[in-house]
Amino acid sequence: MGLFDSKDDRPVAQQAPANAAETEPDGPLDKLAKGFVGKIVDLGIDGVGPLGSSSQVVAKARRKHGNNVEKAVNEIVTDHVKMAGVGGFVTGFGGLVTMPVSLPANVLEFYTLATRMVAGIAETRGYDVSTEGARAAILLSLVGADADDLIQKAGLGAASAMTGSGRLARMAMSRMPKAAGMMINKAVGFRLLTSVGGKALSRFIRFVPVAGGVVGAGLDGLLMKRIADHAKREFPLRETAEPVLGDLADTSA
Repeated sequence: MGLFDSKDDRPVAQQAPANAAETEPDGPLDKLAKGFVGKIVDLGIDGVGPLGSSSQVVAKARRKHGNNVEKAVNEIVTDHVKMAGVGGFVTGFGGLVTMPVSLPANVLEFYTLATRMVAGIAETRGYDVSTEGARAAILLSLVGADADDLIQKAGLGAASAMTGSGRLARMAMSRMPKAAGMMINKAVGFRLLTSVGGKALSRFIRFVPVAGGVVGAGLDGLLMKRIADHAKREFPLRETAEPVLGDLADTSA
C-alpha cells in the first residue's frame, strides 16, 4: 500500500467534507510535510531576508531583456541551474563525513531554489503567483509525473479539467478552494521529502572530498534543469485576454 493509498478508491473530495483538511488533526508526518512546503514557499516565492522573492528575480530578468519573455525565462533558468550546482558542490564537498548535516540543508536549499525558479517562469509568462491555485501548480511542477496522482488524490481530476496537457496552467488561473490547496501542499511535501532517501543513496558514493562535490554539482544541476524544462512546458505564455476558470469547487460537481 502506498503512502497516499486508501481502501476507498473514490476521489478525496467525495470521501470527506471540503473542510476535512482543516478539521482532522495532523500527525507528525503531516506536520513535517506541511512545514517543509511552507518553508520552500515562503523562501522561494515570497523571499525572506537576503533571499530575493521570485518577483524580484523576474524584475531583474525583465530589466535586462525588456519585452523578450523567452530570453528572460532562459536567464532565470540558467541562473538557478548554476546556483543548484554550486549548492550541490558545497554540500557534497565533505563526502560521507558531512552527509548527515549537509543532506537536509541541501534538500531545503534545492527545493527553495526550484520553487523560486518555477514561480519566476510562471510569472514571466503572465501568471499571478500569489494565488492559491498558482502556488499549488508551482509545487506540483516540482514532482513531475507524480502531479497527476496528487491531483486525483485531492479530488481535482477530470471533473474539474485538471488533467492532460496544460493542467497546471489551468490550475494556476483557477480559484482553488483552500482545503484542496492544503491537501496538495501536504501531498507534495511528502513526495519531496522522500527524495531525501534518493539523495542519500546517490551521495553514498561521495567518500572522497572534492570528487563528492563534483558529483553533487552535476546531479543537482541536472535535476534543476529537468524541473525547468517541465515548468516551461506546463506554463506557456499566457494571453492577457484568456479567461480565468471558475471556482474548482463548482466544476467538480
